[in-house]
Amino acid sequence: MERLPELRPLDSVERTAGRAPWRTAWWQRLIDEPATYELTRFAIVRLLALVYLVAFLALALQLEPLLGSHGLLPAAQFLAAKREQLGASAYWRIPTVFWLGASDGLLRAAAWCGAVLAGAALAGATNAALQLALWGLYLSFVHVGQIFYGYGWEIQLLETGLLAAFLCPLRSLRPLPQSSTPKIVVWLFRWLIFRVMVGAALIKLRNDPCWRDLSCLDYHFETQPNPNPLSWSLHHGPHWVHVVGVLFNHFVEFVVPWFAFALRPWRHAAGALLVALQVVLILSGNLSFLNWLTIVPALACFDDTAFARLVPRRRRAELLARTQSAAPSRGQTRATRVLGVVVGLLSVAPVVNLVSCEQEMNRSFEPLAIVNTYGAFGSIDRERFEVLLEGSDERGRAAAWQEYELPCMPGDPRRRPCLVTPYHYRLDWQMWFVGNGAARGEPIEDEPWLVHLVWQLLRGEPAAKRLLSRDPFSETPPRWIRAGLWRYRFSDSRRSGVWWTRERIGEVLPPVSANDPGLREYVRAFKWPDAPGDDSP
Repeated sequence: MERLPELRPLDSVERTAGRAPWRTAWWQRLIDEPATYELTRFAIVRLLALVYLVAFLALALQLEPLLGSHGLLPAAQFLAAKREQLGASAYWRIPTVFWLGASDGLLRAAAWCGAVLAGAALAGATNAALQLALWGLYLSFVHVGQIFYGYGWEIQLLETGLLAAFLCPLRSLRPLPQSSTPKIVVWLFRWLIFRVMVGAALIKLRNDPCWRDLSCLDYHFETQPNPNPLSWSLHHGPHWVHVVGVLFNHFVEFVVPWFAFALRPWRHAAGALLVALQVVLILSGNLSFLNWLTIVPALACFDDTAFARLVPRRRRAELLARTQSAAPSRGQTRATRVLGVVVGLLSVAPVVNLVSCEQEMNRSFEPLAIVNTYGAFGSIDRERFEVLLEGSDERGRAAAWQEYELPCMPGDPRRRPCLVTPYHYRLDWQMWFVGNGAARGEPIEDEPWLVHLVWQLLRGEPAAKRLLSRDPFSETPPRWIRAGLWRYRFSDSRRSGVWWTRERIGEVLPPVSANDPGLREYVRAFKWPDAPGDDSP
C-alpha cells in the first residue's frame, strides 16, 4: 500500500489562502472587501446640501419674527442675559459667531449666506472648507435659537455636517474629487445611523406601552405635530395595518442597524430598509427635515457598486473605473484618524445613555454637538389638543371672536392638512407642544414666547403677523385676545369636505387687552418693548 505524503502545517497566510471563501472569518472578509465610496460621498453631500438649503431658507424667512430684535425670543437679548449669567464661560458654552453682533441685518445676512453655500454644495461643490462654513453657521443659529431650535434634528444636522466636512477634500470643488473617500468617515456615518435608529427604538420600547402592545399607530397619524393629507387615510386604516406598521418600525429601528456594519449584501439590504422607513415617514407626516436628514448617514451603507446600478448600463463600467482611480490624500487621512479617535472617546456618554434605564433622547454632551444621543416619539398622545388664539373688538357673550390661523396647524375643520416637508414652520410646532401642555394643566405663563405673541398681536406688530396664514385683523389690531383649548379629531368621512371635527373644552387665557396691568407687568419683566415703536422697557 502506497504511503501518503507527510502533511505540514501551513503558516497563517497559506492557511487563509487555502480556505474556501465561506470559511474565512467575517471580520477579515469585511476588512478586505474591495469597496469604494466616491459615488456614496457624492450622494451624501448632495442630500445633506438639500437639507442645509431648506434649513437656511426657513431661517431667512422666519428669523426676524422669531429671533430678531422684535421677535418672540430676541437673540441679542438672550446672549446679553447669558453673558451676565455665565460670565466668560458663556463664550465656550454657547459657541456662536453672533457674540460679535446679533443685529437683524447680521442675522439675516448669515442666514442667506448659509443658503447660498448650501446651494453651491447642492450644485456639485465638494469641499471641506465649504462644509465647515455651513456647520459653523448653523451651529451659531442653533445656540441662539432657544426653544425654537431645541429639536433633536438640529444637533443631528450638526453632527452629520461635521462628518461631511471630513468626508470632503480641502483643495477641490469637483463633484467627484480625485482624492478618494476616507473609509473611516464612512464608518462614522454608519455609527451615526446606528445610534439614531437604536436610540429611537429603545426610547419607544421603554417609555410608552403602546409601542409594546403595538397600538401606537392607532393614534399617531392623528396626533402627530403636523399631519399631512395622507395622514387622514392612514389613521382610518384597519388596526392590523397599524400593527404591521409598528412591527416594521421596531424591526428597522432595532434589528436592521446592526447590519450597517456587515458585509456588502447584508449592508446594502440594511441601507435599503433604513431608507424605506424614512420614506414611509416622509409620506405619512410633516416631520420637518428629520427624515430627509436621517437618510444621509443611511447612504453610507451603500458603496459604489450599489449607486452604479442607478446609471445606464453602458456607462456603468466607465464610472466604476473612474471611482477606483481615486487616490487617498495623506493630510485628509491623518485628519480623519484624529476624528475617529475623538468620536470614539466622545461616544462613551451616548453609549452609556443608550443602555441606561433612564435614557434621555436628543441630548448633546458638549457644546459643539460632535457626538449626541437621539430618539423620537418616545411617547404618543392619545388625543389631539390645540390652543387657538382669537381676537375681538368687544368682550362678553355678544362678542364676535375671530381665529388667527398658522400655516400648518389645524384651524378651520374644512382646511386640508398641509404638505410642507422638508420645510419647517417652527411656531406651528411650538403651538402643538402648548396644546399638549395645556391639556395637562400647564399654565400659559410658562411659555413666555406665547405671551409675547399675544402682546405683539394686540399691538399690531408687523413681524408677528408674518408668522400667520390668516390674520382677521390685518388693518387694525383687536382690543381683546383670548386663547381657547380645543380637542381635534379626524372626521369619519370626507363627503362634506370636512377633515376635522373639534370641540372647545376650555380656556387657557381669558380675554386680555394691551392695557391689562398684569400683562404689562409681565412684558416689562422680560424687557420687551412696552408700546408700539418703543424699543426699551
